[in-house]
Amino acid sequence: MATKKLRATRVIRRGAAAATAIATVAALTACAGGGTPSGGGNVSGELQILVSSADASDAAFKLINDGFQQKYPDVKVTLSSVSNDNYPATKSSRLTAGNVDIIVAKNMVEVPDFAKDSTSDDVLLARSGGLLDLTDQPFMKKYTPSVLEAQAIDGKQYAVPTGLSYSTGVYYNKAIFEKNNLTVPTTWSELEKVMSTLQAGGVAPFGIGGKDTWPAGLAMLGAVAGTYPTVDDKAQLVEGLWKNTASLTDPKPLSILQKTEEILQHAQPNFAGTGYDEIPAGFAAGSYAMTIDGTWNEPTIKAAVGDKFGYGYFPLPASDNAADNALLNGKIELQLAVAAGAKNKDAALAWLDYFSDATNYKQFVDRSGFSPAQQGIQTSDFLTSIEQYTSTFQPAWDQKWVANNKAGQDAVYPFNYPALAPLGSSDAAQAAQAAETAWKAAF
Repeated sequence: MATKKLRATRVIRRGAAAATAIATVAALTACAGGGTPSGGGNVSGELQILVSSADASDAAFKLINDGFQQKYPDVKVTLSSVSNDNYPATKSSRLTAGNVDIIVAKNMVEVPDFAKDSTSDDVLLARSGGLLDLTDQPFMKKYTPSVLEAQAIDGKQYAVPTGLSYSTGVYYNKAIFEKNNLTVPTTWSELEKVMSTLQAGGVAPFGIGGKDTWPAGLAMLGAVAGTYPTVDDKAQLVEGLWKNTASLTDPKPLSILQKTEEILQHAQPNFAGTGYDEIPAGFAAGSYAMTIDGTWNEPTIKAAVGDKFGYGYFPLPASDNAADNALLNGKIELQLAVAAGAKNKDAALAWLDYFSDATNYKQFVDRSGFSPAQQGIQTSDFLTSIEQYTSTFQPAWDQKWVANNKAGQDAVYPFNYPALAPLGSSDAAQAAQAAETAWKAAF
C-alpha cells in the first residue's frame, strides 16, 4: 500500500507553513459555531471525504460509500483520494476553504511537554478547535479501549481508527522449520539458535529488502519492541533522551543496534541490492526461512506462497524474557476526523456511525487488509492465528518516538540502522555514536 514505506520511518515534524495553515483553519472554525451534532436522522446534501491514497483502502472506502448512499439516498458522497506526498497540502487548502467534511488525520500522537515544539500538525489542529471532539459519540465505544488510549489527545478522541497494522513480526516457512527441527523462538537466545542452525544447514535465515533501506528498519522496530516492551518503557526512553539523562551509546539502547546488526548479518546474500517487492517471491521459493514484515503485506505473501507450504507469524523476540516478546507492536491506520468547519456535520457523523457498525466495519477491514480496531470482528485465518499477540494494542517505537527537528540525520529514528553495514559503512557502536553526536547537536 502507499503508506507502507512510512512504517519504519515516520517522524513527527512541523514547519512554519503548516503552522500558518493551522492558524488560518482555527480562525475559520472559531467562526463556524455550533456544538457537536449527534448525526443520524434524515441527513441530506453533499458529503466531502478526503483520504490519502492506497488501492486497497480506496476500494474499501468505495464499498462503505455505496452502502451508505443506499441507506441515505439524499446524501451525495464525494470521495477524493490524494497521494501521500500531496495529501498535507491538499488537506490544508481544503480545510481553509471549508470544502471538506471528513479527513484523514495524521500523526495523532500526544507529545510530552518537553517536546512540545515537535507536536504534529493535526494534534495542533485538534487543540485549536479545528476538529470535532468525538469522545461522546456512541460509535466510539465500539473501538478497542487500548487503541483509543493510544490515540487520545488530552484525554479526548478526535478520530475514528479505521484499523491496525503490525510491524514487528516475522513470517516463517513451517516446512523449513520442521525439516531443521526448529520451533518458533520466544527469546533472543532461541532466535540466535534458529539463525545459526539454518545458516549451518545452508539456508539463509532472513530475507530483507535492503535496497529500499526502510525494510531493515522493521528489524530495528522489533528489537525495540522486546527491549522496551511497554508503552511506559518506550516513553521513559523518549524522556531520557530528550532530557539528556539517557544516551544512545548506553548498553541498553546500543543493544538495539547490535541485535539489528546481527539480523542483517543473517540475511540473504546481497540483501542490500534486493528490493522489498522481491521478498515475497524469494520467501515462496524457499530462498530464506524467515522475513520480517508487517501484517499489511500478508495478502501478497499469501498469493506468492499459494499451496507450496504453510507459514506462520510471530513477534521478533528481542528479549531473553519471553514475556517481553508476547505482543506485536504496530500503528493505527487511517484515522478519520470531522473538520469543525464542515458544511455537513450531520452527514459526516452519520457516515462514521455507519462505518463503525460491526457488519460494515468487517467489510472495510476485509477489503483494506487492516487488522480490526474493534473487538469481536471475525477476520481472516491469518489474523485469527496471531490473536494471542494482538490482544492488547501496543504502539511500535516509530509511533512513540518524537524527533527533534534540530537534530542531525543520524538521530532521526534515533536508532541509526541505515548506517549499519552493508546499508552504510558502520558497525553498531559506530552507528550509535553517530546518532548520539547528531542528537546532542540539537541541544
